[in-house]
Amino acid sequence: MSKLWQKTTNVNELVENFTVGRDREFDSQMAAFDVLGSLAHTTMLQSIGLMDTADLELVQTELKQIYKDIQAGNFTIEDNVEDVHSQVELLLTQRIGDAGKKIHSGRSRNDQVLVDLKLFFRSELQQVVNETESLFSSLVSLSEKHRDVLLPGYTHLQVAMPSSFGLWFGAYAESLTDDLEIVLAAYRITNKNPLGSAAGYGSSFPLNRTLTTQLLGFESLNYNVVYAQMGRGKTERIIAQAISSLAATLAKMAMDQCLYLSQNFAFVSYPENLTTGSSIMPHKKNPDVWEIMRGKCNRLQALPNDVAMMTTNLPSGYHRELQLLKELLFPAFTELRNCLHMAKFMLQHIEVKADILNDPKYAYLFSVEEVNRMVLNGTPFRDAYKQVGLAIEQGDFNPEKTVRHTHEGSIGNLGNEQITAAFDALLGKFQFNKTEAAISKLVS
Repeated sequence: MSKLWQKTTNVNELVENFTVGRDREFDSQMAAFDVLGSLAHTTMLQSIGLMDTADLELVQTELKQIYKDIQAGNFTIEDNVEDVHSQVELLLTQRIGDAGKKIHSGRSRNDQVLVDLKLFFRSELQQVVNETESLFSSLVSLSEKHRDVLLPGYTHLQVAMPSSFGLWFGAYAESLTDDLEIVLAAYRITNKNPLGSAAGYGSSFPLNRTLTTQLLGFESLNYNVVYAQMGRGKTERIIAQAISSLAATLAKMAMDQCLYLSQNFAFVSYPENLTTGSSIMPHKKNPDVWEIMRGKCNRLQALPNDVAMMTTNLPSGYHRELQLLKELLFPAFTELRNCLHMAKFMLQHIEVKADILNDPKYAYLFSVEEVNRMVLNGTPFRDAYKQVGLAIEQGDFNPEKTVRHTHEGSIGNLGNEQITAAFDALLGKFQFNKTEAAISKLVS
């Protein structure tokens, strides 16, 4: 097997297969980012005199061709090649000769995979943000569209007080806003350059790490080379928290939808082609999309613990089990993006039921409204509370079914404009345009 570290001794095949595991499968997803790292690194090597201009031109021309091949889907890690780094360097050497062997000067596979991961995570987080923004916009739009449609609010799964679809949709929009705060923290920690930390102790070459930071569009450096390596695992743990936070919002939304679609609630409905039936009960319209989403997102909420168990009590420096973090994080991004996308798709087709509160079983929803009406007419709150409670006990409660909520964030004053402003302010802090401009320049 072709390895960057291979000398003369062949590793036992059983050991090799066990340690390599699924690395090639997940490394394929990082191939484009490995090339980006090498483009920046070789530019830096030439700037400090470790690569001449002719070799740099040869290397960069071929790296850009490999990048195009990857983008076109024409790249594979061969069975006899250990990882993506080995494959790229092998292709270079086969195509341009000795110049291809010079790209590894001043770096280790440790900082090479770190920069690949950081670039991969940065890209994945951007896609998550895009899907979150799309779902957020749908929720705010639905909140405004159905702002005057009332539905029961529940505490302890008991009928509590009047709510509205405007509030329900808007609540999840604001929840996504808080989730985005955590995604932003994960993105900012991800968006720091580890390249040049080598195996975790730097290099005796006069590397220009600020240059590679600029070329790759990173916001800043992981300055301390020991911490750059220690950050592997920590970065994944913080990203896992961000994924978990979004997943928690989606899981709760999915649970609400499962309840609301049931016959006992019947607050919403969906076209038949978005639900599934029963093999024995012809009346069934099952919320399978929301149920699968609930299960997937509940599983994603375990991700921080999975990452923690992989990294807890590891001393500083690199350890091979850190490779296994890819098996946890890479599929999680795909699952989360799919769930965000499906949530938006389903909500685009939701039908909300009007006049839900006309059902007599929801009369008690207005008990607080009745107490407040009496207070406004001069009755002390405790007296009003007792009078309404007694009327309910005696079966004489006949409330005026009018909602007069006007304060910020209530049925009559949703606060969607303020929630949207907060969400947009967070979006602006990601500064995706800067990283995109840097990468575009690097590969042009």
